[in-house]
Amino acid sequence: MKLKPLDERIVVARMEEEETKSGHIIIPDTAKEKPRIGKVIAVGTSEELQEAVKVGDKVLYGKYVGDEIKLEGKEYLIVERDDILAIVVD
Repeated sequence: MKLKPLDERIVVARMEEEETKSGHIIIPDTAKEKPRIGKVIAVGTSEELQEAVKVGDKVLYGKYVGDEIKLEGKEYLIVERDDILAIVVD
């Protein structure tokens, strides 16, 4: 199943961070902050948005934004255009 967001929405897959270790203590996933960088999976129907953000781009989004959804065992975040802070350039 594919998602096609409407208007100025973007579907993002969070990028997983590596396990954090502090000395001999391993910090569990539940104590970590969720990553705020993700890979664009789908872009909404706004032509202006489609020119600015492309599928496959890495984006930085705000801390408490979007709607989390689970589809076919994978978690995604649907965010509004205004919630995207930057495109990450390698």
